[in-house]
Amino acid sequence: MRFVSACSALRTPLSIALLASVLPMTAHAIGGCTLDGNPIDLSNGSTTAGKTGMIHCTDRDGLPQRDIELRNGVQMGTMRYFQKGILQKEFTTNARGNQDGLSRTFAATPGPKNQVLREETRKNGDTVGVVRNWYPDGTLQRLGYRLDNGTEAAAAGFTAKGRLSDLRCFTQPVFAPDFDDATSCGFRKGPVTVDLYSPRELLAAHVAYDRGERRQIENLWENGKPQQVVELGTTAGTENDFTEDGVKRKSLAWVVQPGDGAGKPGRRVLTLQQDYHESGALIRERHWTPTDRGASLVLDESWYLNGQLKDKDDYFAQDGQPTKRSTTYHDNGKVATVGLWLTKGKDDDHEIGVHQSFDADGRLRGESIYDARGRATRERALDETGKVLRDDQVFEDGSRKAFAK
Repeated sequence: MRFVSACSALRTPLSIALLASVLPMTAHAIGGCTLDGNPIDLSNGSTTAGKTGMIHCTDRDGLPQRDIELRNGVQMGTMRYFQKGILQKEFTTNARGNQDGLSRTFAATPGPKNQVLREETRKNGDTVGVVRNWYPDGTLQRLGYRLDNGTEAAAAGFTAKGRLSDLRCFTQPVFAPDFDDATSCGFRKGPVTVDLYSPRELLAAHVAYDRGERRQIENLWENGKPQQVVELGTTAGTENDFTEDGVKRKSLAWVVQPGDGAGKPGRRVLTLQQDYHESGALIRERHWTPTDRGASLVLDESWYLNGQLKDKDDYFAQDGQPTKRSTTYHDNGKVATVGLWLTKGKDDDHEIGVHQSFDADGRLRGESIYDARGRATRERALDETGKVLRDDQVFEDGSRKAFAK
């Protein structure tokens, strides 16, 4: 947390309140504060003006509550906070009042060992470098690595038994000697596959790394079967999702387009999605073509559970206009309807050209003709022998007139 520079001098009650906000305090009110053994009043800036030393404050029971270092009357240097008299937080501040340097958080539990729970380095208020977290028993819980701008660039998590639970690698090893990410991230000899475990100490995933880059992720169900398998190439990738019984439910494929500039990460562009029924049967498949702005849908198909094609939409440009040829099928595989649509937008799709309908035996039973604005101009109905039963001209107001025979 950062403090504004106005808080650097301990001269007002407001500055003391801001300092106390660094860490929640105990319910005890301050019993008193001393500087080099002499009582001082923190609400009276004249008692600390120009002085250097360590202020010790205690609660009404006489237990340590906080320590504040002064340098020529300015809050700067070592700061400590206590909980029921036991050290809970220790850090240093700079002349601006921002944390700067090593910062530690303790368990604040009674006994011979007050376990460190978190250790980090601050740079004018921002956390930088390696951040370490421990379980109350001293087992390493998590490592993080932050860049100078505070962004976390790498992380390694561990279960209560010390097993690896999470791993995100940087472009080079950063966690030694706490953790050998040089080996686990595939910098020594890649690719390397590591096992990740859940908080319940169950095997949760297999992840392959090559020089810090993830190349394959296999997330597991608790029964050990794959839940999701992801392949991550430099230019393309795939994902497959499964049920606990091992039935595939979804597949994805994508390409990686270059980033907007040097050093910028690439962007995934979806090119294929397949959806499966709980029985494992393929029920829908969509294809996209990459474009400068992302991707354009070119094909959308779905199937009946008996395996026959149910409907199919082909997307293309006709006369410079976005167009869709929509075809539906009977469950015996015969075409049921077919026609063109102009697809300018979700609320502006409309029929154009000739639309036909067929019976389950494939015989033409109806036909409608639409103009460029999506208005029906002619409709025909036929019987099973192909004889025309009705042939009408259709007008804008919905009225119709039979064509002369």
